[in-house]
Amino acid sequence: MSAPTSTTAIDTAIPAIIDWCDADADARTELLRRPTQAVAAQTRSAVADVLDDVRARGDAALRELTQRFDRVTLDDFEVGADEFAAAEAAVPEALREAMANAAARIEQFHAAGMTPGYNVDTAEGVNCARIVRPIRRVGLYVPAGTAPLPSTALMLGVPARLAGCREVVLCTPPRPDGSADPAVLVAARLTGVHRVFKLGGAQAIAAMTFGTARVPACDKLFGPGNSFVTEAKQQVAQSGTVAIDMPAGPSEVLVIADAGADAAFVAADLLSQAEHGPDSQVLLLSDDDTLLERVRAELSTQLATLPRADIARQAMARSRLLRVETLEIAFEISNRYAPEHLILALRSPRNWLDRVEVAGSVFLGDWTPEALGDYCSGTNHVLPTGGAARAWSGVSVASFQNTVSVQSASAAGIRAIGPDAVTMARAEGLDAHANAVALRLAKAAA
Repeated sequence: MSAPTSTTAIDTAIPAIIDWCDADADARTELLRRPTQAVAAQTRSAVADVLDDVRARGDAALRELTQRFDRVTLDDFEVGADEFAAAEAAVPEALREAMANAAARIEQFHAAGMTPGYNVDTAEGVNCARIVRPIRRVGLYVPAGTAPLPSTALMLGVPARLAGCREVVLCTPPRPDGSADPAVLVAARLTGVHRVFKLGGAQAIAAMTFGTARVPACDKLFGPGNSFVTEAKQQVAQSGTVAIDMPAGPSEVLVIADAGADAAFVAADLLSQAEHGPDSQVLLLSDDDTLLERVRAELSTQLATLPRADIARQAMARSRLLRVETLEIAFEISNRYAPEHLILALRSPRNWLDRVEVAGSVFLGDWTPEALGDYCSGTNHVLPTGGAARAWSGVSVASFQNTVSVQSASAAGIRAIGPDAVTMARAEGLDAHANAVALRLAKAAA
């Protein structure tokens, strides 16, 4: 796609280029502020009301909330055999084959990263081990609002199967006719998901957390979603009721591009995240004025051709095009922002990888669009957002597992390490601890 001429009008939603060096500390903080941070308070309150309602009234609340938010009345939320069969017949063969191919790559990548248990002798007569166990019942959330995401069913279902979870429950919003998206159902079946419920938003998170007469309570919840879903996951996690994978909210991408980058590629990558939702955010950092201007023009041109232009336009209005003095400064900004997706549109991008300290997933070079990671490269697209990449990682098989430590000591073992335990217990003033060891030491010495 060629760059428009200088006389082409730029879409008013495309952000202006801002020089990072001209911004003071407060301005820089504002430049890196996420859109969701501005509405957090009202989101928290609305989500809390939904959680309380579902916890108190169960399925009756779910029916009312589904009618209110999804504009459909459902007698039964669970997908039955007939609907699964209809979905299998409705999905085109090309899409089914693409999803099967993607599932195979996801399985290959995730299986390679599985961590086995281990055991080691830490002293004579003392053995310590770690064993790995699947989480028994997990709940997956697959968004399907303006854009159903069967790819998310693959990204969550494949590692859950590899982990060996006994029961995998999936919730996805119903369509206006009361059915679930057929591609989501086929993807769920591909991965071995056991039960699917037509529930969306914060009410789906509430159902899988507290359980209702129809929906089982789960031990851990997974999946991305809008700001309401993300807030619901965080509230139930903070209550100690259920575990969650991570904060995985509105999509975001940060691109670091040099003068040699392809402006059309960069613009397309930015728009591919902007079209996710109005609260998505994209950032471009470059040390080259010409590249920034060309990307800005490309954004305007490509935006006009997108079916989801209205959504992308809202996201672009909250996005940033930043000029930096050096690429080194660009990496400092990226590490501060902690993006969900980081694209390095650089010459020799792998040489810059050591400068990446925090990011959900990194895409190297001009031929690695973020969209490959979304669908079929093999890595997982359920990633930390909103700066959570500073301390959280993307979904893996380990996310669906617990590890349990095991230790055993023989009489020789307690003779070897027991005195250390007694000394430390007495130093902490915990005499019962000391006595539990001292009694065994005395018997082992007899």
